[in-house]
Amino acid sequence: MDAPRLNPEQLRRTCDPASLPFETTAEIEPLTETVGQPRALRAVEFGLEMKSPGYHLFATGAVGTGRRSTLLRLLRQRAGARETPGDWVYLFEFASPETPNAVLLPAGRGEELVREMSHFVEEARGRIAEAFQSEKYAERRRALGEELEKRGEEALAPLREFAHERGLAVELTPAGVATIPLVRGHPLAPDQFQHLPEPQRQEIVAHTEEVQAQMPATVSRLADLQREGRRRIEELDREVAEFAIGHLVDDLKASFSEPEELVAWLDRLTDDVVENLDRFRAEEAERQLPEPMAASARRSGEQFFGRYQPNLLVSHPDGDGAPVVFETNPTHYNLFGRIDYEASFGAVTTDHRRIRPGAVHRANGGYLVLDAVRVLSQPLVWEKLKETLRARRIAIENFGAQLTLFPTATLEPEPIPLDLKVVLIGSTEVYSLLYRLDEDVRKLFKVRADFDVEMPWEEEQAGHYAAFVAQRVREEGLLEFDRAAVARVIEHGGRLRESQEHLTARFQEIAELVAEASHWAAVAEREAVGAEDVERAVEERVFRSNRIEEKVREEIAAGTLMVDLGGERTGQVNGISVAALGDYEFGRPSRITATTAIGTGEVLNIDRETELSGPIHDKGFLILSGYLRERYGGERPLSLAASLVFEQSYGLVEGDSASAAELFALLSSLAAAPLRQGVAVTGSVDQHGRIQAIGGVNAKVEGFFAVCREAGLDGEQGVLIPAANRRHLMLRREVVEAVREGSFNIWAIEDADQGIELLSGRPAGRRLEDGAYEEGSIHRLVDERLTAFVAARRELGREPGREASD
Repeated sequence: MDAPRLNPEQLRRTCDPASLPFETTAEIEPLTETVGQPRALRAVEFGLEMKSPGYHLFATGAVGTGRRSTLLRLLRQRAGARETPGDWVYLFEFASPETPNAVLLPAGRGEELVREMSHFVEEARGRIAEAFQSEKYAERRRALGEELEKRGEEALAPLREFAHERGLAVELTPAGVATIPLVRGHPLAPDQFQHLPEPQRQEIVAHTEEVQAQMPATVSRLADLQREGRRRIEELDREVAEFAIGHLVDDLKASFSEPEELVAWLDRLTDDVVENLDRFRAEEAERQLPEPMAASARRSGEQFFGRYQPNLLVSHPDGDGAPVVFETNPTHYNLFGRIDYEASFGAVTTDHRRIRPGAVHRANGGYLVLDAVRVLSQPLVWEKLKETLRARRIAIENFGAQLTLFPTATLEPEPIPLDLKVVLIGSTEVYSLLYRLDEDVRKLFKVRADFDVEMPWEEEQAGHYAAFVAQRVREEGLLEFDRAAVARVIEHGGRLRESQEHLTARFQEIAELVAEASHWAAVAEREAVGAEDVERAVEERVFRSNRIEEKVREEIAAGTLMVDLGGERTGQVNGISVAALGDYEFGRPSRITATTAIGTGEVLNIDRETELSGPIHDKGFLILSGYLRERYGGERPLSLAASLVFEQSYGLVEGDSASAAELFALLSSLAAAPLRQGVAVTGSVDQHGRIQAIGGVNAKVEGFFAVCREAGLDGEQGVLIPAANRRHLMLRREVVEAVREGSFNIWAIEDADQGIELLSGRPAGRRLEDGAYEEGSIHRLVDERLTAFVAARRELGREPGREASD
């Protein structure tokens, strides 16, 4: 049952430059479409075509798979063919200033309306002032005054005649109608009245009472005339004002015959102008005021006339298609808009002109792209977004007002209808968490576009890689790549994916490699990028990040970190862990040791007991107990005590890729069979002894190879890997060459028996018909040792003072 030694061709898949049908990327059409994402593209297409509510998109996948760039490209393509949405304006509502009206105009008309209304206010102020300062208006006002005065005299004449007959005069005063006694046709002063004879005074008093009895009807008639006078003056003013601005309003109505809401507002505007004529006629009076008062009056006037100025919330030039907005900072205000305030004389004021739009307003009628994590990290934004999508309308409200105990009075702008497709971008983990915890996700974001991290390594995909390189060359002005360089880029795509069957679909990393390879080619003063430049770019990236790896190798070489690379030891084997340092990971060899003795069947993991292992590692370790029971338990107890540990491990041990190595160390200790120390082991084992695939196989092999090379390769060293990991091998060329030269080895095993045979040099052993294992085999030695443990425990249980526990 020999473990197969892998040949060099199995360790790395290569791309033959001769298979590429070009000399340099100058001959290739650059990539213009997204490749390697058929599932995601199909989902995006479906989501964009669905018009029913709730079919918003959630794009998931790893960073670098082109989620954002692909979505923005597809959205812009589709948006360009859609109708351009209209312009939204907020208008002052004369009857209810705290609730501005939202009006939709045809695309591109919003700016025109703002200009026209600015012109209207300027023209209206001038024309109204001119009209009311005109001689014609003054003449009509005088004529009206004279007419009313005449009618007043006519209404007062009967009362005056009645009073005159009784020796009294009647005069109009600010306090009303007054009677004055007459003596010989002349008014009598109050002090003179006191010196009149008593009979004469009584006669005057009696006559006065008679006249006053006639006064109410006359006073009522005069009051009616005053009211009629005011009404006619108002009518005159309205007539003059309407004549002054009528054609201005008519011009506006002719230019903006739709929508109906705007036409109705222009009618209300005319009424408001007439009701506030004093504001339009105050300019001359302001000139007479001292400067501080005049400045305050001007500010007040500007604030008042602002009511006629529309607030252009969103404007879309006609013909631009639907908007596509990617909001990178989705705060509450940036997304949903806000209402600004102005401080003046210790108070804050606001009006419809200070309503500010958010990204939702700008994207309305089109598409809004958001980063899911950033949305979730902003207070109240996620709930507000869901509410907006459910209600299908945009309501502007100040974020601060929601956090105060007693909100201050503010505007309540009319909500705007929402026609929007939202695309969230996030990781698979974020989507899964939201889907489980928030039922609104499945109601609102019914389409998931899942971007893959890999694509098949076939001829078509290799061509896509070449086209992508050509695209980066064109867009960034890089040196052209020859086909050998492109072949190396394709191979690196397989290495990034750790696969001989797939290439990485995280094109961001490929783009970085292309840019760096071009740089090193320029440094070498080459006209085109060659394979050696790509190799150097890869090496330089490693060099920038592998400082810790080199320090670990130095400590191993110095003996500080103890790793045996030759000879044999019992109960000890070299395992390999992967250390991840952000953008870089490397394999680190570690000694795994095992000890065994008589016990109660307990297999102790020292790392677990000291809380230095993770749950996956603990699971892998506990599987060992299942293997021992299945292989050796039978009808007897396992009377052993065993302990295993990662030596000189001071951090968390996680993963089950060391379980095979732990099993070999345990079997070695039980069988007292020494194991080769020049061979490292990686692999997971199940309860039946089958070796299972693990991650990071390339980093692990290369990590042990680097340590062995530092100490000197002897041809006996190598790594045992699961056979299932053969298709994941994309090892560095130096490792492949070492295997080719016979100075290093890589074996692929399918079960634990193959591994223990290679490490111990002994047969694993088959179980014979009598139930025993083959003589001299590892399993026979382990079985005999466990049998001895059982006998010893029974013997100990018969000693005085002891009680058998079996």
